[in-house]
Amino acid sequence: MAERGQLPPPAKRLCCRPGYGSGCRPGQRAGGAGPGGGALCAGPSSAAAAAAALGLLPLGKTQSPESLLDIAARKVAEKWPFQRVEERFERIPEPVQRRIVYWSFPRSEREICMYSSFNTGAEDPAAPGGAGAAPGGAADAAADENRLPFRRGIALLDGGCVDNVLQVGFHLSGTVTEPAMPSEPETVCNVAISFDRCKITSVTCSCGNKDIFYCAHVVALSLYRIRKPDQVKLHLPISETLFQMNRDQLQKFVQYLITVHHTEVLPTAQKLADEILSQNSEINQVHGAPDPTAGASIDDENCWHLDEEQVQEQVKLFLSQGGYHGSGKQLNLLFAKVREMLKMRDSNGARMLTLITEQFMADPRLSLWRQQGTAMTDKYRQLWDELDSSNRPHRTVFTRAIEACDLHWQDSHLQHIISSDLYTNYCYHDDTENSLFDSHGWPLWHEHVPTACARVDALRSHGYPREALRLAIAIVNTLRRQQQKQLEMFRAQKKELLHRGVTSVTNLEGWVGHPLDPIGTLFSSLMEACRVDDESFHGFSDFTENMGQCKSLEYQHLPAHKFLEEGESYLTLAVEVALIGLGQQRIMPDGLYAQEKVCRNEEQLISKLQEIELDDTLVKIFRKQAVFLLEAGQYSGLGEVIHRESVPMHTFAKYLFTSLLPHDAELAYKTALRAMRLLVLESTAPSGDMSRPHHIASVVPNRYPRWFTLSHIESQQCELASTMLTAAKGDVQRLGTVLESIQKNIHSSSHIFKLAQDAFKIATLMDSLPDITLLKVSLELGLQVMRMTLSTLNWRRREMVRWLVTCATEVGVYALDSIMQNWFTLFTPTEATSIVATTVMSNSTIVRLHLDCHQQEKLAGSARTLALQCAMKDPQNCALSALTLCEKDHIAFETAYQIVLDAATTGMSYSQLFTIARYMEHRGYPMRAYKLATLAMTHLNLSYNQDTHPAINDVLWACALSHSLGKNELAAIIPLVVKSVKCATVLSDILRRCTLTTPGMVGLHGRRNSGKLMSLDKAPLRQLLDATIGAYINTTHSRLTHISPRHYSEFIEFLSKARETFLMAHDGHIQFTQFIDNLKQIYKGKKKLMMLVRERFG
Repeated sequence: MAERGQLPPPAKRLCCRPGYGSGCRPGQRAGGAGPGGGALCAGPSSAAAAAAALGLLPLGKTQSPESLLDIAARKVAEKWPFQRVEERFERIPEPVQRRIVYWSFPRSEREICMYSSFNTGAEDPAAPGGAGAAPGGAADAAADENRLPFRRGIALLDGGCVDNVLQVGFHLSGTVTEPAMPSEPETVCNVAISFDRCKITSVTCSCGNKDIFYCAHVVALSLYRIRKPDQVKLHLPISETLFQMNRDQLQKFVQYLITVHHTEVLPTAQKLADEILSQNSEINQVHGAPDPTAGASIDDENCWHLDEEQVQEQVKLFLSQGGYHGSGKQLNLLFAKVREMLKMRDSNGARMLTLITEQFMADPRLSLWRQQGTAMTDKYRQLWDELDSSNRPHRTVFTRAIEACDLHWQDSHLQHIISSDLYTNYCYHDDTENSLFDSHGWPLWHEHVPTACARVDALRSHGYPREALRLAIAIVNTLRRQQQKQLEMFRAQKKELLHRGVTSVTNLEGWVGHPLDPIGTLFSSLMEACRVDDESFHGFSDFTENMGQCKSLEYQHLPAHKFLEEGESYLTLAVEVALIGLGQQRIMPDGLYAQEKVCRNEEQLISKLQEIELDDTLVKIFRKQAVFLLEAGQYSGLGEVIHRESVPMHTFAKYLFTSLLPHDAELAYKTALRAMRLLVLESTAPSGDMSRPHHIASVVPNRYPRWFTLSHIESQQCELASTMLTAAKGDVQRLGTVLESIQKNIHSSSHIFKLAQDAFKIATLMDSLPDITLLKVSLELGLQVMRMTLSTLNWRRREMVRWLVTCATEVGVYALDSIMQNWFTLFTPTEATSIVATTVMSNSTIVRLHLDCHQQEKLAGSARTLALQCAMKDPQNCALSALTLCEKDHIAFETAYQIVLDAATTGMSYSQLFTIARYMEHRGYPMRAYKLATLAMTHLNLSYNQDTHPAINDVLWACALSHSLGKNELAAIIPLVVKSVKCATVLSDILRRCTLTTPGMVGLHGRRNSGKLMSLDKAPLRQLLDATIGAYINTTHSRLTHISPRHYSEFIEFLSKARETFLMAHDGHIQFTQFIDNLKQIYKGKKKLMMLVRERFG
């Protein structure tokens, strides 16, 4: 705990000399010893007897019986402040005083632990809001247990680090040596502890540690006093010692004290001396003087020391950290500490809760949000929940607090329930809805269920476990009776309700996910009774040995309470109430946090149920509840007709399914299949779906409400379906039923795809033969995914298509043939040709399927038909694939080629045509390649400055192809080139290549031509030469329009290349000279540039 000084706080009461009178002379006290007398804190007769008195040893092992003095002193030390003892008895013998002082120090280590660590390990981890409720709280604390102040204090004590222990009255002091660390030297801490009535009332330590809890040094000193009382020197309060001194002794005492501590106390001593010597000073108006060792006054509150300032500071710090995960965890641990204190009936629990609440209220963001109209953040909603907040706008923490103020415990029926195991009325025959007893004569408790369970939680939290258990049993019996009556009511109205399709909601405020956690409270109360014996049910076992040890708990069917059916136990009751709560039909609440809480609490409760091993008795409970859920209509989340916005049952149904499957497969499948629905995603709401109050019925049909957890819910739906598929392997009928349910209820393509993959993996396990039925289910799901995603964008689409082909391959050749024949309902043309048909026609597929020649040809025929259909529909993207797939069939290949020609004039780009043309040349069709290249040229347009265009290589290739075919082909393509290409450098490159060899040198069929090189003065090269020269002239003027000095040298090089082209003409020299002269005349203003031109070209 935060220690803010090295000296204890001032004494709370003034001590005078109550025994000073006619019977006692100065310097003497009735029954007193000599000055400075002291004694060891010995027990009644020995250390062993002291240990027995402390509860450390059974009384049977003590050396002698406990004395009447010790018994009386122990009781007085527990209940009376020492001032009351002094006022009650004029003369108190010193031995009596010593025993009272001795027994006034705390005797239990549990409280020391509670005030020096977040989690003692004894708190029920299943308790709502308890230590286990904080995310990772108990687990993280256990993992880091050795760093807790309590554990460190034990280590210091065991290491012999506690020394100089002295008890003066109600004050304990000592030194604790902190061993040297690699980075820190050894330090000695001075510790002081005040105590009263077996509670530590103040602590100080020179370590300067600031925290909510006691530091390790305080723990070490406290445990030293508890474990080794016989080694602690005990003195009476210092005022008693001073009473025994005469004037000379007192003066000597004061002077020695000042001499030893003159630097610290001399100013204070002089100030006090001046005040005492002044007749009118305030100090002389008061009878007596303060004594920090004299114990408590009558008016002092008897409670353990809690550093309230540090509690406030820590909460403020946690809140300031906003959404930081660690801050929420720490606050949850604080709330768990509140519960722990309340369970110990420690008044600081309520005080700490008040401090936390006040700090929340003081947070400046609350008023800011109120002004801005901003809803409370989810982090705050989570923390307000611990203060009984609500997830509905019209019910706030304040309304709940006001309601709690109106609760009372004076109801005589309630008082009888919680106070007696014998409260029955076998003559009670009132069978109305709110009857006080059931048909067995056992008591019932009718109240708003969360409120009734809050009573149970309050009783448990404040240390009344038996009373809590009695009320919990009455509530569960009431719920079971109510459940039976609901079933009877629905059966009576079933035909009418199903005919009308009416979906009434019996509970808008669900019990699972409710801020008060009613089902969790009942479950925890009953489970706690399953695993504790009668003795520990009242108190606690030796927690110092068990603290922090995470033992697996074994729950047992303990002897039945009298208000249970034959064969029932607390365990069966706990399981049944959990199933009742999980199966309740309830509306999904509004808001992200509330919806997440519903999912989280459901999973937490199921996780606790999974720790219980099912036996025949529990299986009967599961059967009973499953039947009710299926037959109870609107009262059940698995009823035949439910509200569109009911909380889905997927997670719960998966647990029911796996639990029931080994015992009653038919019931398990019925339950799981009924739970598969997700009505909120259906296109329209049921016709009678207007039973929800106005703020719910306002949801417009065909429009989804704001379910923030929808993705999680859909994943749980998928998990349920996957679990059924796995279980149904080998059962054709069940697999068909599950497949039908998936296709009807699951609306997410990604989840269906996951199910398809899961089914495929299960069907093709390495250690068994493929399950062909499950493979077909996998294929059907894959086909559904293909249809769902055909017209929508999905980044996994390509993966899905490849997987489907793999799955169809495993199913067999007929499946591959089927998907190809129906490709247009499953794939885009590009997917069908580039992935599906190409994969089907690959050698690996043929080998995998062991196809004979006839089967291969049939499959190839389907692939070619698909390819041609795709090419017709999307020639731009499918033509090349179609040509490739149809290569081995002349008619199909010609058809594909004709499709390309037909599409070339309208729908295909030059790049697509060039690609196909190159393919044709590579396959040995140069004339067809030439034809396609000329068609591509008609679509191309290269401007003067596009000298790095990606199509340049295609143009050069097309001209080279034409040149190789002959003069006529070259003559035909050059006009197209001149029309399409305006870039001078590209044209000059083509021109140069055409002059290097004779056209047709490698013509058709490898025939070599022996003709001469083509003349630049005649067609077609003359046209190309003129176009090239014209392009240089135009490009030159274009570049000079916006040229900058840094590009001058580059421009001169460009003119040099132009001159090379000009000189290819017979009058080229003259043309170039005229060209340069024109430039010098037109651009004479660019003097520096023209000077460079003259230097290079004259």
